[in-house]
Amino acid sequence: MLILLPPSEGKADAGTGRRLDLTRLSLPELTPARVEVLTALMALGAAGRSDGPGAADAALTALGLTAGQRGELARNARLDRAATAPAGQVYTGVLYEALGLATLPPGALRAARRSVLVSSGLWGAVRLTDRIPPYRCPIGARLPGVGALSAYWRRVLSPVLTAAAGGGPVLDLRSAAYAATWTPPAELAARTVTVRVLHERRPGERTVVSHFNKATKGRLVRDLLVAGARPRTATALIGALRDLKYPVEEQPVTAGRPRQVDVVVTEL
Repeated sequence: MLILLPPSEGKADAGTGRRLDLTRLSLPELTPARVEVLTALMALGAAGRSDGPGAADAALTALGLTAGQRGELARNARLDRAATAPAGQVYTGVLYEALGLATLPPGALRAARRSVLVSSGLWGAVRLTDRIPPYRCPIGARLPGVGALSAYWRRVLSPVLTAAAGGGPVLDLRSAAYAATWTPPAELAARTVTVRVLHERRPGERTVVSHFNKATKGRLVRDLLVAGARPRTATALIGALRDLKYPVEEQPVTAGRPRQVDVVVTEL
Protein backbone atom coordinates (compact mmCIF):
# COMPACT_ATOMS: atom_id res chain seq x y z
CA MET A 1 0.00 0.00 0.00
CA LEU A 2 1.18 3.50 -0.85
CA ILE A 3 0.02 6.34 1.42
CA LEU A 4 0.25 9.88 0.05
CA LEU A 5 0.27 12.75 2.55
CA PRO A 6 0.45 16.52 2.12
CA PRO A 7 3.31 18.39 3.80
CA SER A 8 2.62 20.75 6.68
CA GLU A 9 2.92 24.51 6.76
CA GLY A 10 4.31 24.11 10.26
CA LYS A 11 7.89 22.86 10.28
CA ALA A 12 10.68 22.33 12.76
CA ASP A 13 12.74 25.43 13.48
CA ALA A 14 16.03 23.82 12.47
CA GLY A 15 17.61 20.57 11.42
CA THR A 16 19.86 18.54 13.68
CA GLY A 17 22.25 16.71 11.39
CA ARG A 18 24.31 16.79 8.23
CA ARG A 19 23.76 19.19 5.36
CA LEU A 20 21.40 18.45 2.51
CA ASP A 21 22.54 15.82 0.02
CA LEU A 22 20.03 15.52 -2.80
CA THR A 23 21.63 12.30 -4.04
CA ARG A 24 20.59 10.53 -0.83
CA LEU A 25 16.88 11.31 -1.10
CA SER A 26 14.37 8.65 -2.13
CA LEU A 27 12.98 8.65 -5.68
CA PRO A 28 16.32 9.61 -7.28
CA GLU A 29 14.58 10.11 -10.63
CA LEU A 30 13.43 13.44 -9.19
CA THR A 31 16.96 14.71 -8.50
CA PRO A 32 17.28 16.94 -11.62
CA ALA A 33 13.91 18.56 -10.91
CA ARG A 34 14.78 19.02 -7.24
CA VAL A 35 18.03 20.73 -8.22
CA GLU A 36 16.17 23.11 -10.53
CA VAL A 37 13.51 24.04 -7.98
CA LEU A 38 15.98 24.32 -5.10
CA THR A 39 18.30 26.56 -7.13
CA ALA A 40 15.41 28.87 -8.08
CA LEU A 41 14.07 28.98 -4.51
CA MET A 42 17.48 29.82 -3.04
CA ALA A 43 18.08 32.53 -5.66
CA LEU A 44 14.69 34.05 -4.89
CA GLY A 45 15.48 34.05 -1.18
CA ALA A 46 18.90 35.65 -1.74
CA ALA A 47 17.46 38.35 -4.00
CA GLY A 48 14.74 39.11 -1.48
CA ARG A 49 17.34 39.64 1.22
CA SER A 50 19.86 41.73 -0.68
CA ASP A 51 18.06 43.72 -3.38
CA GLY A 52 15.97 46.04 -1.25
CA PRO A 53 12.35 46.22 -0.08
CA GLY A 54 10.89 45.90 -3.58
CA ALA A 55 12.72 42.64 -4.23
CA ALA A 56 11.69 41.31 -0.83
CA ASP A 57 8.05 42.13 -1.52
CA ALA A 58 8.25 40.42 -4.91
CA ALA A 59 9.84 37.33 -3.36
CA LEU A 60 7.19 37.18 -0.66
CA THR A 61 4.45 37.49 -3.28
CA ALA A 62 5.99 34.70 -5.37
CA LEU A 63 5.85 32.41 -2.34
CA GLY A 64 2.47 33.58 -1.11
CA LEU A 65 3.98 34.84 2.15
CA THR A 66 3.26 37.89 4.26
CA ALA A 67 5.61 40.66 5.34
CA GLY A 68 5.80 39.05 8.77
CA GLN A 69 7.31 35.96 7.18
CA ARG A 70 10.28 37.75 5.64
CA GLY A 71 12.65 35.63 7.69
CA GLU A 72 11.65 32.67 5.53
CA LEU A 73 13.52 34.26 2.62
CA ALA A 74 16.78 34.17 4.55
CA ARG A 75 16.19 30.56 5.50
CA ASN A 76 15.44 29.58 1.91
CA ALA A 77 18.59 31.34 0.70
CA ARG A 78 20.87 28.96 2.61
CA LEU A 79 19.07 25.64 2.27
CA ASP A 80 22.11 23.96 0.72
CA ARG A 81 24.08 24.74 3.90
CA ALA A 82 21.37 24.13 6.46
CA ALA A 83 21.26 21.19 8.85
CA THR A 84 18.73 18.50 8.01
CA ALA A 85 16.41 16.16 9.87
CA PRO A 86 14.19 13.27 8.72
CA ALA A 87 11.13 14.60 6.91
CA GLY A 88 8.94 12.94 9.53
CA GLN A 89 10.48 15.29 12.09
CA VAL A 90 10.59 18.39 9.87
CA TYR A 91 6.83 18.34 9.27
CA THR A 92 5.12 19.32 12.53
CA GLY A 93 1.55 20.29 11.59
CA VAL A 94 -1.75 18.92 12.84
CA LEU A 95 -1.74 15.81 10.64
CA TYR A 96 1.76 14.81 11.75
CA GLU A 97 0.98 15.45 15.41
CA ALA A 98 -2.00 13.10 15.11
CA LEU A 99 0.11 10.54 13.25
CA GLY A 100 2.59 10.59 16.15
CA LEU A 101 5.56 8.96 14.47
CA ALA A 102 7.67 9.19 17.62
CA THR A 103 5.25 6.96 19.52
CA LEU A 104 4.51 4.37 16.85
CA PRO A 105 5.38 0.76 17.75
CA PRO A 106 8.48 -0.50 15.88
CA GLY A 107 6.53 -2.53 13.33
CA ALA A 108 4.18 0.34 12.55
CA LEU A 109 7.11 2.74 12.22
CA ARG A 110 8.81 0.44 9.74
CA ALA A 111 5.58 0.26 7.74
CA ALA A 112 5.32 4.08 7.75
CA ARG A 113 8.85 4.45 6.47
CA ARG A 114 8.13 1.94 3.74
CA SER A 115 4.69 3.05 2.59
CA VAL A 116 4.33 6.81 3.16
CA LEU A 117 5.27 9.50 0.65
CA VAL A 118 4.88 13.20 1.47
CA SER A 119 4.13 15.62 -1.37
CA SER A 120 6.23 18.78 -1.48
CA GLY A 121 6.46 21.94 -3.51
CA LEU A 122 10.25 21.81 -3.20
CA TRP A 123 11.13 18.11 -3.29
CA GLY A 124 8.24 16.70 -5.34
CA ALA A 125 7.79 13.84 -2.89
CA VAL A 126 9.89 12.45 -0.04
CA ARG A 127 9.81 9.53 2.35
CA LEU A 128 9.62 10.11 6.09
CA THR A 129 13.26 9.09 6.51
CA ASP A 130 14.65 11.46 3.87
CA ARG A 131 16.81 14.12 5.48
CA ILE A 132 15.72 17.62 4.47
CA PRO A 133 16.17 21.09 5.98
CA PRO A 134 13.16 23.09 7.19
CA TYR A 135 12.01 25.31 4.29
CA ARG A 136 9.11 27.37 3.01
CA CYS A 137 7.93 26.57 -0.50
CA PRO A 138 4.15 26.10 -0.87
CA ILE A 139 2.82 24.35 -3.93
CA GLY A 140 1.09 27.59 -4.97
CA ALA A 141 4.43 29.37 -5.41
CA ARG A 142 5.72 30.68 -8.72
CA LEU A 143 9.51 30.60 -9.02
CA PRO A 144 11.60 32.51 -11.59
CA GLY A 145 12.63 30.18 -14.39
CA VAL A 146 10.43 27.38 -13.03
CA GLY A 147 6.98 28.93 -13.04
CA ALA A 148 3.98 27.60 -11.15
CA LEU A 149 5.12 24.67 -9.04
CA SER A 150 1.87 22.75 -9.40
CA ALA A 151 2.23 22.65 -13.18
CA TYR A 152 5.96 21.97 -12.95
CA TRP A 153 5.58 18.91 -10.73
CA ARG A 154 2.60 17.66 -12.72
CA ARG A 155 4.96 17.24 -15.67
CA VAL A 156 7.59 15.44 -13.59
CA LEU A 157 5.81 13.30 -11.02
CA SER A 158 3.52 11.15 -13.13
CA PRO A 159 5.89 8.30 -14.05
CA VAL A 160 7.63 8.38 -10.67
CA LEU A 161 4.53 8.11 -8.47
CA THR A 162 2.89 5.64 -10.82
CA ALA A 163 5.93 3.39 -10.42
CA ALA A 164 6.00 3.94 -6.64
CA ALA A 165 2.41 2.74 -6.39
CA GLY A 166 3.40 -0.70 -7.66
CA GLY A 167 0.54 -3.19 -7.79
CA GLY A 168 -1.14 -2.37 -4.50
CA PRO A 169 -3.74 0.15 -3.39
CA VAL A 170 -3.07 3.87 -2.93
CA LEU A 171 -4.51 5.87 -0.03
CA ASP A 172 -4.40 9.45 -1.27
CA LEU A 173 -4.80 11.92 1.59
CA ARG A 174 -3.26 14.93 -0.15
CA SER A 175 -4.99 18.29 -0.11
CA ALA A 176 -6.48 19.49 -3.39
CA ALA A 177 -3.50 21.71 -4.24
CA TYR A 178 -1.04 18.83 -3.93
CA ALA A 179 -3.39 16.31 -5.52
CA ALA A 180 -3.22 18.46 -8.66
CA THR A 181 0.45 17.52 -9.09
CA TRP A 182 -0.39 13.89 -9.83
CA THR A 183 -3.60 12.26 -10.98
CA PRO A 184 -3.50 8.45 -10.97
CA PRO A 185 -3.79 7.11 -14.51
CA ALA A 186 -6.90 5.16 -15.39
CA GLU A 187 -5.38 1.76 -14.71
CA LEU A 188 -4.32 2.88 -11.22
CA ALA A 189 -7.37 4.98 -10.37
CA ALA A 190 -9.44 1.92 -9.52
CA ARG A 191 -6.84 1.04 -6.86
CA THR A 192 -6.78 4.56 -5.40
CA VAL A 193 -8.91 5.73 -2.49
CA THR A 194 -9.35 9.41 -1.58
CA VAL A 195 -10.83 10.53 1.73
CA ARG A 196 -13.03 13.47 2.67
CA VAL A 197 -13.77 14.16 6.34
CA LEU A 198 -17.27 15.38 7.20
CA HIS A 199 -18.52 16.63 10.55
CA GLU A 200 -22.08 15.61 11.33
CA ARG A 201 -23.35 18.15 13.86
CA ARG A 202 -26.78 16.53 13.94
CA PRO A 203 -28.49 13.90 11.73
CA GLY A 204 -28.58 15.12 8.14
CA GLU A 205 -26.42 18.21 8.78
CA ARG A 206 -22.84 17.73 7.62
CA THR A 207 -20.00 20.12 6.90
CA VAL A 208 -16.53 19.68 5.43
CA VAL A 209 -13.88 20.35 8.07
CA SER A 210 -10.37 21.68 7.49
CA HIS A 211 -8.24 21.76 10.63
CA PHE A 212 -9.81 18.60 12.02
CA ASN A 213 -9.73 17.04 8.59
CA LYS A 214 -5.95 16.90 9.00
CA ALA A 215 -6.15 15.48 12.51
CA THR A 216 -8.61 12.78 11.43
CA LYS A 217 -6.39 11.78 8.51
CA GLY A 218 -3.37 11.58 10.79
CA ARG A 219 -5.23 9.32 13.21
CA LEU A 220 -6.54 7.23 10.34
CA VAL A 221 -3.03 6.55 9.02
CA ARG A 222 -1.75 5.82 12.51
CA ASP A 223 -4.52 3.32 13.16
CA LEU A 224 -3.89 1.52 9.87
CA LEU A 225 -0.18 1.27 10.65
CA VAL A 226 -0.64 0.13 14.24
CA ALA A 227 -3.19 -2.47 13.12
CA GLY A 228 -0.66 -3.85 10.64
CA ALA A 229 -3.16 -3.46 7.80
CA ARG A 230 -1.83 -4.77 4.49
CA PRO A 231 -4.72 -4.47 2.04
CA ARG A 232 -4.07 -5.72 -1.47
CA THR A 233 -6.99 -3.93 -3.12
CA ALA A 234 -8.91 -0.68 -2.75
CA THR A 235 -11.92 -2.67 -1.54
CA ALA A 236 -9.79 -4.30 1.16
CA LEU A 237 -8.43 -0.88 2.14
CA ILE A 238 -11.94 0.52 2.61
CA GLY A 239 -12.80 -2.62 4.55
CA ALA A 240 -9.77 -2.08 6.81
CA LEU A 241 -11.01 1.41 7.65
CA ARG A 242 -14.41 0.02 8.57
CA ASP A 243 -12.77 -2.70 10.67
CA LEU A 244 -11.07 0.12 12.60
CA LYS A 245 -14.55 1.53 13.33
CA TYR A 246 -14.29 4.52 11.01
CA PRO A 247 -17.76 5.45 9.69
CA VAL A 248 -17.00 5.24 5.99
CA GLU A 249 -19.47 6.04 3.22
CA GLU A 250 -18.34 5.38 -0.34
CA GLN A 251 -19.44 7.67 -3.13
CA PRO A 252 -20.63 6.29 -6.50
CA VAL A 253 -17.72 4.96 -8.52
CA THR A 254 -16.78 6.86 -11.69
CA ALA A 255 -14.85 4.92 -14.31
CA GLY A 256 -11.26 6.07 -14.61
CA ARG A 257 -11.41 8.08 -11.36
CA PRO A 258 -10.20 7.21 -7.84
CA ARG A 259 -12.70 5.77 -5.41
CA GLN A 260 -13.93 8.42 -3.00
CA VAL A 261 -15.03 7.83 0.56
CA ASP A 262 -16.39 10.12 3.25
CA VAL A 263 -15.35 9.59 6.86
CA VAL A 264 -18.15 11.00 8.98
CA VAL A 265 -17.22 12.20 12.45
CA THR A 266 -19.55 13.46 15.16
CA GLU A 267 -16.84 14.72 17.51
CA LEU A 268 -13.86 16.91 16.63
